[in-house]
Amino acid sequence: MAQGMGISAGPVERAGAVAVAAARHRIVGPAAALAVVGAGAAIIWFADPTTPGGIIPPCPTNALLHVNCPGCGMSRMLYSLLHGDLGAALHFNALGVLFVVLAAASLVTYTAGLWRGRPLRGWHELRYAPMLLLVATLAWFVVRNLPFAPFLALEV
Repeated sequence: MAQGMGISAGPVERAGAVAVAAARHRIVGPAAALAVVGAGAAIIWFADPTTPGGIIPPCPTNALLHVNCPGCGMSRMLYSLLHGDLGAALHFNALGVLFVVLAAASLVTYTAGLWRGRPLRGWHELRYAPMLLLVATLAWFVVRNLPFAPFLALEV
């Protein structure tokens, strides 16, 4: 029934309402992911991982093995990015900055595909993308642990 007038909606109105409801339903997943990312960003924003002894613990790999893993400095990198300090973010974890950009691009591409009703091709669907990310991560792990200049500047 249409707005209490005693007139039932026709097939065109019902189809339009179903399409709008379907579009809203498709966005629920990305919206939930964005909410989780936002909550994590709020925690990092207020926790200040650049201060030793804070609520965010240090990297367990670094604490136990005394090497910088590929993820070492990620929370400090995110804190710096959230506060607009790209230089510090790159210092703490340059590869992490790249991963944040790629993750944001993936979320935008995925959401746009859902909104349009057909998937869009993203960077992650490229043939060699997974292998390139793996090689970049392994190279970052090795390079940031080399004990001589200029690689000592990569230690965090």
